Amino acid sequence: MSATLPAQSYDPKDAAAQSLPGGIPPTHTQRSPWADKAFAAAAQSAAWITLALLAGIIGSLVYGAWPAIREFGIGFLFSTDWDPVEDKYGGLVMIYGTLMTSAIALIIAVPVSFGIALFLTELSPNWLRRPLGVAVELLAAVPSIVYGMWGLLVFGPILATYVQTPLQNMFAGVPLLGTLFSGPPVGIGLLSAGIILAIMVIPFIASVMRDVFETTPALLKESAYGLGSTTWEVVWKVVLPYTRSGVIGAIMLGLGRALGETMAVTFVIGNFSQVDSLSLFQAANSITAAIANEFAEADTKLHQPALMYLGLVLFFITFCVLALSKLLLQRMKRNEGSRT
Repeated sequence: MSATLPAQSYDPKDAAAQSLPGGIPPTHTQRSPWADKAFAAAAQSAAWITLALLAGIIGSLVYGAWPAIREFGIGFLFSTDWDPVEDKYGGLVMIYGTLMTSAIALIIAVPVSFGIALFLTELSPNWLRRPLGVAVELLAAVPSIVYGMWGLLVFGPILATYVQTPLQNMFAGVPLLGTLFSGPPVGIGLLSAGIILAIMVIPFIASVMRDVFETTPALLKESAYGLGSTTWEVVWKVVLPYTRSGVIGAIMLGLGRALGETMAVTFVIGNFSQVDSLSLFQAANSITAAIANEFAEADTKLHQPALMYLGLVLFFITFCVLALSKLLLQRMKRNEGSRT
């Protein structure tokens, strides 16, 4: 004969206690409406402060550059004149130098950074991965003035002797390449500044690329390897499509760093405010270098406003780059959503 067990009543507290580790009953916290409101107000204030600072920067640049804007107008962007004696200014040379050095830096830095990130995430042995990653990141901690001094005193002579002179001898007489590699091989100019900028932005791009590559689920890569894919096929067909937005963000981060760099470019670009040819070896100037060199000595009526105008142009270029990258990322997300 089976014994009948007494019926037990259901207690929600007991069930909640049993659902937690160690049978510890959950604690009931009292909500504070004023704390939530204070936190929301603080977060919203931080956002508005950021917008206010941005508006203040734009307003101060426009105010400082207004005499030059009124005097030269939009023609300032297309004029090569830069004569403090005659008080005539044009920003085309500085804009050209800024864009060219940044383009050279990205052309060099993006493939190198991609190779570093690929090696660290897919090919490097475990004992080498962390020391090499730390070494790459330490390059970002080197002050820019150190890069500039090294570029002027050490890298410039090496570039002139072992790169510029052989390139001139190799492409002499070639219609386009001969023009690009013409000029005195003295180790300073657009090419030297672009290479120094590439060395400076590689740690930023490589570190971000490595981090986004590591976010790829291991199951996807192992499945591709299981189907017989090579390492390059896994990276090109699995890792890059999964981390495309992060890779573009890393490149835009490096571009922003290259556009705004000052001291290193000032040492090696030559600080010459005229463009005689399209040679990569010629001395040139950039927006940041011109502001750093001339702002303290700007004593004429329009000299300082012209430099402020250059700062406003640099701000606009950076804003356009970030806006285009954001639009590109949004378009890529829409395309991926339509495919799914």
